[in-house]
Amino acid sequence: MTRLLDKTDASAPATAPRTPASRTARRTALLHWIAVHSLGVAAALFFVLPFVFVVLTSLMSDQQALTRDLTPNTWEWDNYARVFRTDGFLVWWRNTLLYAGAGTVLTVVSSIPVAYALAKFRFRGRKLSLMLVISMMMLPPQVVIIPMYLFWAKQMDLSGTLWPLIIPMAFGDAFSIFLLRQFLLTIPNEYLDAAKVDGCGELRTLIKVVLPMAKPGIAAIALFQFFAAWNDYFGPQIYASENPAAWTLSYGLESFKGAHHTDWNLTMAATVLVMAPVIAVFFFAQKAFVEGVTLTGVKG
Repeated sequence: MTRLLDKTDASAPATAPRTPASRTARRTALLHWIAVHSLGVAAALFFVLPFVFVVLTSLMSDQQALTRDLTPNTWEWDNYARVFRTDGFLVWWRNTLLYAGAGTVLTVVSSIPVAYALAKFRFRGRKLSLMLVISMMMLPPQVVIIPMYLFWAKQMDLSGTLWPLIIPMAFGDAFSIFLLRQFLLTIPNEYLDAAKVDGCGELRTLIKVVLPMAKPGIAAIALFQFFAAWNDYFGPQIYASENPAAWTLSYGLESFKGAHHTDWNLTMAATVLVMAPVIAVFFFAQKAFVEGVTLTGVKG
């Protein structure tokens, strides 16, 4: 029996004594965890609560929306149907989809070759070309709006349409070119050299090798352009304000707010319908978006 007890005591793990230093370390780690997560929760509430307020107000009745209530007494889902039945709202949706969709496709298609040339080609004037692209990023659109308007409205007679906003995107976007160029710099040149050894030309190398590896960067510039076009208010105000049939959601929402300035529930419902596509697109594409934006700062 004595031997058995001795064997049991010897095999039992030794418990490390709790020293004041270990207790202080655990307390510090706990306080650090609480501080970090508290700041994260506070930041999340800072961004989420306004959106929650807009959604809850959009579901209130006409009378309750004018009170200080924070939650609806009855959930008025018909408010969204009333917004869709408003004259012109579906037209604004169609115009916005045309503007954002066509503009995004044209920007991506036109920016990829320029970014590829600036990132992988060696030619005289390459640095000067890059500086010109960067300088265009620093040029506010308000500086060139008058000559641009005179050209599109007077010379091309396209005032009252969205074409003055869509057509220039076929010639590239400075920010998209710069961002994609930074991403293409992270692609090793060995892949391009191997493709050329196998007989690929520059165009085939771009399509078969570079584009599949540059999907995160392409997704990033596509999302940036889509969000910018979807939320654009200045451009439609300049070129399409005189023609209600060419209004977009961002500009039409201002008119909707003026017509329903006492119906806060309908105004909030229209706001939710304008924001919902952007939130949905970012939710499904956030992984590629974050990866593309992160990798653009690795090199260059």
